[in-house]
Amino acid sequence: MRWLDALLGRTRAVTPDLDALFALPSAAVTLQAATGLAPTGLGSVCFRAAEGGAFAALENDVRALLGDRVERSADAYGYTWLLVRRAPSELAGLVTELHAVNSSLEGSGFGPSLLCSLVSFDDQGGRRLAVVYLYKRGTFYPFAPLPGERRDNALELQVRGVLAGELPLEEDLSRWFPVWGAPGL
Repeated sequence: MRWLDALLGRTRAVTPDLDALFALPSAAVTLQAATGLAPTGLGSVCFRAAEGGAFAALENDVRALLGDRVERSADAYGYTWLLVRRAPSELAGLVTELHAVNSSLEGSGFGPSLLCSLVSFDDQGGRRLAVVYLYKRGTFYPFAPLPGERRDNALELQVRGVLAGELPLEEDLSRWFPVWGAPGL
């Protein structure tokens, strides 16, 4: 039926691969060598919180697992963010914890509520960058904010070139959504 789907313009849904998050530590080494951007030790998971006791219990379990390294916040769009803190040298541990949060939500049936996860980087010159994982697309993209809700497009494109062989990158640039005010960025 693939040929019929192609004729009718239908596409298949992309299946998220949360294990792709585990490629971030090695990609970070490449990123730091090429651009000077180093991990900050901050990462976030963004999701739309659901109503009900099952979701509240799951969120409490996740927060109990991560202890005081996690902070919960909400943004102006109604999404919930869990910010995880680790030492900058513990990127592998941070990624493991972000994966655990995503897997817990997905395994409990709340996968459709997941929006994205991000890991933050910065350099001595004050440049900031997030490597964002889009859950529903199974891809990554760079987001480099500047003051005044502007983006450093040149840095984003440079990082795309650096990470091209390291991570599954989002090819559609219109899906490189800004995550203004994301915790940890």
